[in-house]
Amino acid sequence: MQRILSAGLGALAVAAAAACAGAPRTPAPAPVAQPAPAQSAGPATPGEAAEFIAQTEAELRNLALRANQASWTAATFITVDTEAMSAEAQKNLAVAVQRRALAARRYDAVQLPADQRRKLNLLKLALVAPPPGNPEEATELSQVAASMEADYGRGQYCKAGGECLDIGDVTRIMATSRNEAELRDVWRGWNAVGAPMRQRYSRFVQLANKGAGELGHSDAGAMWRAGYDMPADEFSAEVERLWQQVRPLYVSLHAYVRQRLAEQYGPNVVPPNGLIPAHLLGNVWAQEWGNIYPLVAPRNAAGPGYDLTELIEAKKLDAVQMTRFGERFFTSMGFDSLPATFWQRSQLVQPTDHEAVCHASAWDIDDEEDLRIKMCITPTAEDFVTIHHELGHNFYQRAYRGQPPLFRNGANDGFHEAIGDAVALSITPDYLRQVGLLDRVPPAAADTALLLRQAMDKVAFLPFGLLVDKWRWGVFSGQITPANYNAAWWELRNRYQGISAPVARSEADFDPGAKYHIPANTPYMRYFLARVLQFQFYRALCREAGYTGPLHRCSFYGSKEAGAKLQTMLEAGQSRPWQETLYAATGERTMDAGAMLEYFAPLKAWLDRQNQGKPVGW
Repeated sequence: MQRILSAGLGALAVAAAAACAGAPRTPAPAPVAQPAPAQSAGPATPGEAAEFIAQTEAELRNLALRANQASWTAATFITVDTEAMSAEAQKNLAVAVQRRALAARRYDAVQLPADQRRKLNLLKLALVAPPPGNPEEATELSQVAASMEADYGRGQYCKAGGECLDIGDVTRIMATSRNEAELRDVWRGWNAVGAPMRQRYSRFVQLANKGAGELGHSDAGAMWRAGYDMPADEFSAEVERLWQQVRPLYVSLHAYVRQRLAEQYGPNVVPPNGLIPAHLLGNVWAQEWGNIYPLVAPRNAAGPGYDLTELIEAKKLDAVQMTRFGERFFTSMGFDSLPATFWQRSQLVQPTDHEAVCHASAWDIDDEEDLRIKMCITPTAEDFVTIHHELGHNFYQRAYRGQPPLFRNGANDGFHEAIGDAVALSITPDYLRQVGLLDRVPPAAADTALLLRQAMDKVAFLPFGLLVDKWRWGVFSGQITPANYNAAWWELRNRYQGISAPVARSEADFDPGAKYHIPANTPYMRYFLARVLQFQFYRALCREAGYTGPLHRCSFYGSKEAGAKLQTMLEAGQSRPWQETLYAATGERTMDAGAMLEYFAPLKAWLDRQNQGKPVGW
C-alpha cells in the first residue's frame, strides 16, 4: 500500500486514493469549495495555461510535502495533537486541489501541447467527488462525505452483553474463528454499520453527479472511468473482458473450497451446489480467503516443503535484516541502494513508548530521496513478502521523480500496487535458496500447496475487486436506484462471487456501507487491475531475465536485464497513456489475464481433478 503517492501530485486524489484494499484510515476533514485563482479577463491563452500549470505544480507540491510530513507524524506517533495537525494539512491540500482543478476548466478550449493538456486532464480527474458549482451544495457534499467516513471510522458492533468490537476485532474473529454461529453473529453485527449511512449516501451521489456533469461527464462513475486513457464505456467492457478470462479459474477454486467447507460445516450450512455463505471465508467481506487455507489444504498432495516463518526464525532475522533482503532484491537488478535516511526515518518495528499505526505502507515524503516504509515487522513469512511489496512502491516513487509533478504517479492506478506484487511473486523457493534462507528447493510435487495458498488470496479477490465499482457505476448512472441499493449489491455478489448473505437482508440494510471504500468514496477498480497486471509484469520480467521454466517457479532476482526493463517502465510515471508504458514493458498493448492463467495452470488442472464428479458453479 502507498499511504500518500508522492510529495508531488501523485497525491492528487489526496489521502483517500491511497487507502489499501482492506484498511481504513483516520478521516480528514473534507474540503470546502474555495474561490478559483484570480484570472485575467478575456479568452484564455496558451501562455496563461502554461503559467497556471507551473503555479499549480509548485503550490500543490509544497502543500503535499507538508501533508506528508504531518501524516507521517500522526501515523507513527499517535496523539490528539498530531492527528489534528495531520487533518489540517490534508484539508489544506484537498482545498487547493479542488480550487485548482475547478479553475483548470478555463483552459478546456485552448489549443495546448499534448503534455500540458494531459496535465490539466489529470488535475481535473483528481476530484474523485467533484463539487457542484453552487457553494452551498459544494459545502453539503463535503459535509456528507466527511460524516460517512467518520461514521465508518467509529463503527463498532456492540453485543447484547456490552462488549463492543471495532473493525480490528471483527477482522481477527473472522480470520481465526471456526464457530459458525459466532462468525454469523459478528458478520451481521459489523454489516449493521452501513445502515445509518443509506440516505446520506443517496444525497452524496446526487451532489457528486452534479459536480461531474459540470465538468462534462454524464455522471461521477463515467468521470472515474475517464481516467484510463480510453472512453468510459470502452473501459467498462475491458474490465468485463478481463473477468471473463479469469472466471473459469475462479469457478474451479470456488467449487473446491465449497466442497471442503461443506465437509467442515455440513451441507445444511454450505449447499454442495449453491452459493457459499459469506461469513465462512475468513474475511468479513469474503474478499480474500487465505485465512481459511488450513481448512482447504490439499490432503493427497505434498505440502509446500518448508515454512518461511520457521526459516526466518531459525536465522534470527530482525526487522532491519529482513528489510535488507528486500533492498538486495532491487540492487541485484541494478537499482541504487536506498538512501541512508530510509534507514534512519522508517518505522520498522512497533514502538514501545507510544502508539503508532502498524498497517504497512510506503511513503515518498519529498519527491527526492526521503523514502520510507511504515511497518511493525515481525519475523513471519507474511511480513517478509510485505517488505518486498512495499519497497516496490518506494523504488517506483524514486524512479519517476524526474517527471514533472503532475506525472509523478503510476501509469494508471493499478500499476503501483501491481509493481510491488510482481516483485513479491518472485519470492519463490529458488529465490529463498539463492539468498541463503532455504537449503534445498522442494520438488515440483510441492507446487500445488504453494499455488493453492496464493490463489486463496489472489484469485479469490478478483470478483470482489470488480463488483465494488460495478455497483457504484450503476448507482452513479441511475441504473441502481436508492430503492434497490442492497438488492443490487447482493445480486452482484451472488453473480460474480458465488456467495450469499448468511442472514436475511433487506433495503433497511446498506451492506455496501460496511466496506470502507464506499463511505470514503475511494475508487476500487485499481485493485482488480493490479491483480491482473502484476502477473503480466512478472511474466515480462521473467522473459527478460531469460527464464523458460514453469512461470510460477520464476524469480528475476539478480537479472540486470529485467532490472533495466523495469526501470524504464517506472521512470515513465504517468507521463503518457498507460497503454504505451505497458507496451514498452511487456510488448502487449492491452491488459491481459493470460499471464495469471499461465501461472496458475498447474493448480487449475489439479482443481479440476478434485472437482471431477462434483457440482461446479452455482
